[in-house]
This record gives sequence, structure tokens and C-alpha cells, in this order.
Amino acid sequence: MAKVASPDPSRPAVDDEADDYMSMTILEPTQPLQKETYTQRRIRKQREAEQKSRHQVAPSASLSTAIPTTSKGFQMLSKLGYTPGSTLGAVGNKNAPLEPVMLTMKEDRGGVGLANEKKRKLRQAFEEIEQGEKAEQGGFRERVAREREEKRTEGQIVGAMKVLEGLEEETEAGAAEKGKKKKVNVLYRGMVRQRQERERERRAKYDLHQSLSRNPAYEDEEDEESRLVWGGEEEDVEEEDEELEAFEKLEPRKKLQRLVEELKTKYWYCYWCKHRYGNESMEGCPGMGEDDHD
Repeated sequence: MAKVASPDPSRPAVDDEADDYMSMTILEPTQPLQKETYTQRRIRKQREAEQKSRHQVAPSASLSTAIPTTSKGFQMLSKLGYTPGSTLGAVGNKNAPLEPVMLTMKEDRGGVGLANEKKRKLRQAFEEIEQGEKAEQGGFRERVAREREEKRTEGQIVGAMKVLEGLEEETEAGAAEKGKKKKVNVLYRGMVRQRQERERERRAKYDLHQSLSRNPAYEDEEDEESRLVWGGEEEDVEEEDEELEAFEKLEPRKKLQRLVEELKTKYWYCYWCKHRYGNESMEGCPGMGEDDHD
């Protein structure tokens, strides 16, 4: 390492690469970042809004003011035949604009056409929502109409079952022997079973009530009275009935059709006319269906 000789022999030599403290820069201590207060943020946003408004007003003000006659551009246009109030371009061009093209300031960073694309997507979303609402309304109306029609058909089925049961009981009343069990027609067997279930529940409640207030001395007499009140033996309806299960699986319209056919073919009775005819021809009956009786 080279050393520089000192002019004073009494001083030692100094290295040429030694740092010169006079050339050193002393950095100021960095201040910690302070959080912006609400007042400072409000003032900053107000200044930014004022600057933005000035930038927007300047172009619109320049376009709304006519160029002065002393302008170099106006003088060049005058030499080419331009007069104030006339249009530029070919003579007689009706589509030539009288006013300059206005500027539209774009404040966001979206690309050209992004706003139109957003509007299109928003319009499409609204159309899909409207179509969904219309479909839901149409589906609701159809469902209500279908449920109403099914309920009406169920009522017609119950009515036809009661008519068939009454006709069969009337026909078999004279020929049936006392104590002989009869086979219930499968077309109204389900209704008979439901009626018997309700009867059993009602009898169980009655027996429970009587057992709580029964006098043992009059047990035989009250049992006899109960049998007289509730009637004799029940009709024979099997618990497991494959024929009844197959009939219950049919659609309501098919059930009603079988009942109407049974009434017509066996008893010459028209469910839609509500009349029992005297012979098999059933003269005067319009037909088999409900529509034929409108």
C-alpha cells in the first residue's frame, strides 16, 4: 500500500486510501411513517377531486369557445375558403358536422368497450331472471291446476265407490243368507277397509271410556248392549290383499274408468247421468266419458 510522505518530518505518512471524514455524508434519521388521520384524508381527497374537475372543465371549455380570428389555424382555414358558420369538407355535403367532435373523459382504467360489455351482461342477467320468474309462475299454475284436478278426480272416485257399494248391497240383500260372509268388490274394498279402521278406533275409545266407569255387576248386560249398538260381525276384508294393492297402484283416472265401466256393464247405471237405466242398451246416455256429458 502506497503512503504519502508528510511535509512535516515529525508527522507520520498517511495512507492515500484512508477515508476522508470531511467527505462523509451524515444521513438524517428516518422518521417513522405516521398514519393518515381522517381530516388529512378528507383534505387530500378534496384536493384530488378539485384537480380532476379542473382537468375535465378545461377541454369542454375550449371546445365550447370558438377559435379566435387571430389564431394561426383560423387564418389557414380562411385561405382555404372557410367562413365562420360553414362546414368543412366538400361543398354541399349535408352530413358535414357544424360542431367539433366532443370529448368523453375516461376516468377508469378499463379498456375501450368494457362499459358496453358490462351493460350487455347486466341486461342478459336481468333477462334470465325474468325468464326464470315467468317459468316459476307458469310451473306454479300448472302444479296448482294439476293438484286441483287430482283432488276433483279423487272425489269422483269416492262417489263412484259409494254408488257401487249401495247397488251391490241392494242387489244382494234379498239373496244373501243370514251369517254368510260376502266377498267385498275390490273396486271399493279400500274404502270399506278404511271405514272399518275408523270404526275400530271409535270402538276402542268407547270401550276404554266404559271400562273406566263400568260396574262389574252389570258387565254382561252392558256387553250385550254394546253389541246391539255396534252391530254384528264385520265384513270379511283380508289384511294382505294383492288384488287391492294392484288396484291402488293405478292412476286416479284409470280407477275412475274401471268404476264407471263396472256400474254400466253390471247395473246399467251411468255415473255421469246419475241415473240407472232399465236395460243394457241405456238409451239416452251420451257415452262413457265425462266429456260426452257436457
